[in-house]
Amino acid sequence: MIIDGRALAQEVLARTKVRAERLPRSPRVLGIVANETPATLSYLSIKGKRATDAGCIFDVQKFPEETNAISLREAIASSDADAIIVQLPLPNGIDARAVCDAIPIEKDADVLSIAARTKFERGDADALLPPVVAAVREIFMQGNVEVKGKHAVVIGNGWLVGNPCAAWLTQQGATVSVLTSQSGNLFDGALPAGRQVRAADIIISGTGSPHLIKPDMLKEGVVLIDAGTSESGGALAGDADPACAEKCSLFTPVPGGVGPIAVACLFENAVSLAERAMNS
Repeated sequence: MIIDGRALAQEVLARTKVRAERLPRSPRVLGIVANETPATLSYLSIKGKRATDAGCIFDVQKFPEETNAISLREAIASSDADAIIVQLPLPNGIDARAVCDAIPIEKDADVLSIAARTKFERGDADALLPPVVAAVREIFMQGNVEVKGKHAVVIGNGWLVGNPCAAWLTQQGATVSVLTSQSGNLFDGALPAGRQVRAADIIISGTGSPHLIKPDMLKEGVVLIDAGTSESGGALAGDADPACAEKCSLFTPVPGGVGPIAVACLFENAVSLAERAMNS
């Protein structure tokens, strides 16, 4: 099964809009950006459109690249939005951790702060799932993927993909191996890292290394979630060679796989936070 991420995202957005329209007013989401690259502007444009689809109002507050963490933290502290998103990456020299940790837990739709992430990792009943994790959950529900008891490999240990996905898979009862560039050669089946990839029932990759994963590295019927995005030859590419789909029982392409669903789940989180604030 090749997942149609755009179609699944529309399902998430449609149910989120129903919830948003039940509230006294439309939820307001603030996006803070200080690094206006073509990629950043593209992401913001997409988020603006998906916010409308989810029944939210999306405001963007832009800062010059020479801004500092204090200014960004002050903007976060003074905002009356229902949810706050810090568009990463921030310019060099700005402590992204300090900025993200300034987001109040009751407004952290992206689950970027240590406080929100700690709640998620503890498995608190009221914890939000980081958007990529929520997207993986949606994909697994559609594909009837059972996680408990499976051998899962997470390639990469980044804050946005690898780290939260490994935590969630462990919570769901999988045996999880996290592989990074220090783990050794993923291509050599005679080495520990290569053996783990070949034995995996579930693989989630978020390294941003174009076509790192090849079909001959995989066992037949593996579930492969490609959450890595990079540029190759002027086009977007995922961590997995598209030919991997032939060996997978479930596969997410890039583009059009995890990304659109994660954005939809981000706004679903925003509506959840707005519901809590307005109904408290």
